[in-house]
Amino acid sequence: MEYELRQQVIEPRRHTFQHLIDRYGDKPASRYEEGSIDVQPTENFHYRPLWDPEHELYDETYSALRLDDPYTYRDPRQYYYATYVTARAGLHDAFGKTVDYLGQRDLLSRMPQEWQKLLGDLVLPLRHYESGGQLLSVNGARFAYGTTVEQCLTYAAFDRIGNAQMLSRVGITLGEGTAELLVSAKKSWIENPALQGLRRLIEELLVEQDWAVQTIGLDLADRMLYPLLYQHLDEAALLGGAGAYSLVGQHFGTWFTDHRRWLDALITAWLNDPVHADNNRRELDAIVARWLPQAQAAVADLADAVDALVDAGAKDAVARSTAELTATLTGAGLTVGGKA
Repeated sequence: MEYELRQQVIEPRRHTFQHLIDRYGDKPASRYEEGSIDVQPTENFHYRPLWDPEHELYDETYSALRLDDPYTYRDPRQYYYATYVTARAGLHDAFGKTVDYLGQRDLLSRMPQEWQKLLGDLVLPLRHYESGGQLLSVNGARFAYGTTVEQCLTYAAFDRIGNAQMLSRVGITLGEGTAELLVSAKKSWIENPALQGLRRLIEELLVEQDWAVQTIGLDLADRMLYPLLYQHLDEAALLGGAGAYSLVGQHFGTWFTDHRRWLDALITAWLNDPVHADNNRRELDAIVARWLPQAQAAVADLADAVDALVDAGAKDAVARSTAELTATLTGAGLTVGGKA
């Protein structure tokens, strides 16, 4: 008896879930869409929070910055769990190889003394800045409205604690396998005058009630701090015989470029929302007016301490970053320092 094998194609009755069909039509959806769009609960809550009975458990009015439909915002990176984990596994694997390379050849301890001091006294303490950033992002993930927004903040929270851990690994390597430098870094975070502006900024943002204000306030500091530490000092380190610092800094610079993508897209969505754009613009103006001067002053204090150690023109670099940030904000239609 002979059998004939034939291929039979069975067309699916529908290509994706009903809520995606209602929104986009009956067509194949990406994994990102299936794991992100219209996922957040919107009704049938059991009770309002006892600590805030004016709001539902999930409520868009937790922030003054709102989107008429939060799912018009999409993460340009298209991160859902699998893609996020894959991307970050690659980043941390590369960083681990760099740290192993530095440790095997004692490259951190061979840097000039002023660069070792800069790393130990000014950069390693920023693991606490990153830890504060994690708490801010966790709060945003809890109170943000819309899964596409919330999950970006969730991934940012993981990223921030990952950044703190990477700095910790650098400190342990520089300390020749001990945590001694991490202990002194914590003391520096609490007592070093050059870091008190950043510490105060983080602590004041932690008690801010609006998650979006927290997110933007931290971002204003990031936009001056990261270019200073991981771009400007990267180049200065290469010229100053501290190539090991450059090898470390490249990974943080790569992360920050990726991080900015989702946040820039969210700010654009706020400013172009068909219903809330005008109010969002006013709120963003107020946030910038309140937090930008404080962030600038905090990063400038750090830059002064950097220049005292390595004379790298850090203060000028902060001034350039501030000018670029101001131009970016005004280009988006926001008012900065009385200029729109």
